[in-house]
Amino acid sequence: MTSEDVPGAAVAFVPGEGRDDEDLPGEVVDDADVPVDPGALDEAARRIRGLVRASDDRASDDRASDDRASDDRASDDRTKDDRPGGDGKGEHRLSVDGGAAHRPDQPAPGLDAPSATFGQDEDTPIGAEAAAAVAPVDPRQDPFPRPATRRVITVANQKGGVGKTTSTVNLAVALAQHGAKVLVIDLDPQGNASTGLGVSHHAGTPDVYDVLINGLQIQDVVQPVPGIDGCWCVPATIDLAGAEIELVSVVARETRLKRAIEAYVQGPGADLDYVFIDCPPSLGLLTLNAMVATREVLIPIQCEYYALEGLGQLLKTVDLVKVHLNADLAVSTILLTMYDARTRLADQVAHEVRTHFGDTVLGAAIPRSVRVSEAPGYGLSVVTYDPGSRGARAYVEAARELARKGALAAHDTLETPEQQEAT
Repeated sequence: MTSEDVPGAAVAFVPGEGRDDEDLPGEVVDDADVPVDPGALDEAARRIRGLVRASDDRASDDRASDDRASDDRASDDRTKDDRPGGDGKGEHRLSVDGGAAHRPDQPAPGLDAPSATFGQDEDTPIGAEAAAAVAPVDPRQDPFPRPATRRVITVANQKGGVGKTTSTVNLAVALAQHGAKVLVIDLDPQGNASTGLGVSHHAGTPDVYDVLINGLQIQDVVQPVPGIDGCWCVPATIDLAGAEIELVSVVARETRLKRAIEAYVQGPGADLDYVFIDCPPSLGLLTLNAMVATREVLIPIQCEYYALEGLGQLLKTVDLVKVHLNADLAVSTILLTMYDARTRLADQVAHEVRTHFGDTVLGAAIPRSVRVSEAPGYGLSVVTYDPGSRGARAYVEAARELARKGALAAHDTLETPEQQEAT
C-alpha cells in the first residue's frame, strides 16, 4: 500500500536510495501530491474552537466562584465585627459544615468547645506560646498587690550590659500598668533609662545633676512618662558625668540623694509605692548615693560567667555600705537576664545562682529577645512596645513576683511573734 491509497495522508516515507545523507531514513512527500478532504479540516477546526470556548467558560466560572467565596468570607467577618458586644445574638448566622447554620459563639458541629478556639490547646509548648501571645492584655484587670510601705529599690551591678536599665524601665512600667505609682531616678550619665521611658533629657534639661549639685528639689526636675499613668522619671543628662568629681569636695556627699528623696516623698510624692534608682556600671559616688538612699538592692545577673565573676565585688561593696553608712541595706532581689535556654551555660549559671541565693532569685528569668532590644529605639518599654512578646511577659511576671514578695514581707513584719508561730 502506498500513500496514494490513504485518503488525507500528508506525509509518507520511502527508502532513501542513492542519497548522500545516510542519516535520513526517508524523504518527505510534498503535500501537494496528497488529496486532502476540506470537510474534515473544517470539522477539526470546529472541534478545536469548541474545546477552547469550553475551557474559557470553566476558567471564568472558577474565578466567579472564588470571588463569591471571598466576598462571603469578608461579609461574615464584617458581620462579626459589627455585631454589638460580639455575643453572636440576633439574626446574623454563620454557615459552616456544608451549609448547616449555627450560632457563631458556639463551636462548629463535630468540634469540642476548647479546640474550636485558637490558642486554647496549651498542652504543647507551641500551643502555650500561642495562647499567651494572643491573650488580651488588660493590666487593669490584674492589679498587683501594693506594698504596705514605700519601697526604694536600687538597681545596681558594676558590670555593664547585664540589663540594669532595661530591667529598671520594664519593671517600673509593668508595676505602673498594674496599679502602682512609680518614680524612676536615672542616675546613669548615659541617660538610657530616660530614653527608654520616652522623657526628654537633652543638654540643658533640668535633671538629677541639678538635684545632687545645685540643690534643686525633685519636683523641679521630675517628668511624667508619656502614655503611662502613675509613672514619673527624674532624667539624666550628660552633665551628670562630672558629678562624681564635683561631689568629692561636698559635705555629706553620700547622702545627697537620700535627702532629696525624703523631701519629695513627704510632699508631692507622698503616694508613691516604688522608687527605682538606675545606677551606672561602676561603684563610684553615684552608686554609693543610691545605696545610702535605699533599703533594697536589686541585682540583674546576665546568665554568663563574667557576670558571676563581678558579683562578689558588688556584694562586698554592699556589706561595706551596710556597716558604715546604711545598716538597713540588703540584697532583696536577684533577676536573671539574657537567659538563653538553648545553651547549657545559661542553665548552669541559673542553677548556681539559685542554689547560692535561694528565694532571693526571682522565678521569672528574662530571655534574650529582639523585641526587648528594639523597644528603646521607639522610646518605649517592651511591655508597651510588644505586650505579647516573650520578653514583655517575662518582665510582667517578674514585676508580679516583686510586688507579691514586698506584700508578703510587709505582712510578716506586721505580724506579732505569736501570730508568726501560729502560721
